[in-house]
Amino acid sequence: MTDPSGFLRIPRRPAPSRPPGERARDWDEVYRGQPLLPLVSDQARRCMDCGVPFCHGACPLGNLIPEWNVYAAHGDWATAAERLHATNNFPEFTGCLCPAPCEDSCVLALTDESVGIKQIERTVAEQAWAHDHVRPLPPTRMSGRSVAVVGSGPAGLAAAQQLTRAGHAVTVYERADRVGGLLRYGIPDFKMSKDRLDARIAQMEQEGTVFRPGVDVGRDLDAKRLRSDHDAVVVATGATRPRELNCEGRKLSGVHHAMEYLVAANRATPSCPVPPALSAWGKDVVIIGGGDTGSDCLGTALRQDAASVVQVDINPQHGSERRSDEPWPLVHPRIHRTSHAHEEALARDGVDPRAFSSLTVRFDGDPSGAVRALVLNAVTPEDRRLLPGATRELPAQLVLLALGFAGPELDPGLVGPLGLVTTAGGTFARTPDFAALPDVVTPPREGRGSTAVFVAGDAGRGASLVVWAIAEGRATAAAADRFLCGATELPSPISATDRPLA
Repeated sequence: MTDPSGFLRIPRRPAPSRPPGERARDWDEVYRGQPLLPLVSDQARRCMDCGVPFCHGACPLGNLIPEWNVYAAHGDWATAAERLHATNNFPEFTGCLCPAPCEDSCVLALTDESVGIKQIERTVAEQAWAHDHVRPLPPTRMSGRSVAVVGSGPAGLAAAQQLTRAGHAVTVYERADRVGGLLRYGIPDFKMSKDRLDARIAQMEQEGTVFRPGVDVGRDLDAKRLRSDHDAVVVATGATRPRELNCEGRKLSGVHHAMEYLVAANRATPSCPVPPALSAWGKDVVIIGGGDTGSDCLGTALRQDAASVVQVDINPQHGSERRSDEPWPLVHPRIHRTSHAHEEALARDGVDPRAFSSLTVRFDGDPSGAVRALVLNAVTPEDRRLLPGATRELPAQLVLLALGFAGPELDPGLVGPLGLVTTAGGTFARTPDFAALPDVVTPPREGRGSTAVFVAGDAGRGASLVVWAIAEGRATAAAADRFLCGATELPSPISATDRPLA
């Protein structure tokens, strides 16, 4: 324990962010350039180094949080980074994007505010990169086996890095023109700068991982050939099939899924701006969905200088305290949370942009067939019943559906040749060891073994957190390595049957 009385003397202080009005005028990260080191070391002293660190159980990666807190408190960033990377391939991703369920399971949260684990993790990762503590770790020997990874999101990248370091020849196939999946084109730069992603990809290339962007397996590359050319295939295509909203006026122009909008914004360059149909500039924008994707749309619309932005949430506004039916440390509590985008909207417009307990009834269009307004009806917080006479109309020339994802895309060119089958929930079925169901093993080839197919990340779990995707990638790599070599030394933090505590 770094400081036996630290948790008693030191209050929680969040990392400073750039002023909302300033950051909403650019695409730089919210925390970029802010002084963190003395503050973060001081905050790490609040960690009690609990005998039973429940933060471990809440983290799918099993991050060694009390251990790297000690080193961060002493300013030993190199050792802190070594302990952090022992369980997490990409702590700079989780430090920016993870909602930190570990903090809600912190013992200190029982009587006080939890340790600021997320900001400590992000700072440790940034110090590691700044002082050249993150270096390529190429394998010391090659296994003679090859693995294809389909998809380059966090699960695919984690699986690829682990398998490469285990000595296998790994090729990552990505249908987009650049590697990274939704980390590249789904996450706005103000949330995570792409230079973090580019640095990791460069590290992986130096370790020996081969990337083939612009290759859509099942269309550009025959999936049967892919399977025959490799000893194992890891399917990490994500869960990008959006949930639909079936209501009157859905087919009007100007109503888009959130990822159409975010991808266009992330692809935009001065020479290739956002298409007018997907730009929020000068428009009244309504975002349907109260989650992180909706918040990303909100921050993006503000930066595109939308005339107004409203985020519609069918859920009620939660309170500020954990409810009695959400026991610590087993449940990630439903409490009222304010994102950086919400702060920016409040600073610009003077009001919270969210409309809680509201159900979209219909979209109204103009004579040209474009959306002009959205009609809401208030619902009861308990069971979402419509309240009579509680309708209102919002002007809207751009509506973004941020309702989550139904599962992986079911491309027959991929699904059939790899023998993938879907569950009732729309994901790809698999065993507890991440092997696809039915057990897809091709006959042995001359001089070589059989080929197995594994499913990692959101493609098998359903849409989830980045920390779960990385954990799944690491665990799938261990399962594939065991199949290829008969045993494995790769860590396997979870089973495919594990589920979040919340």
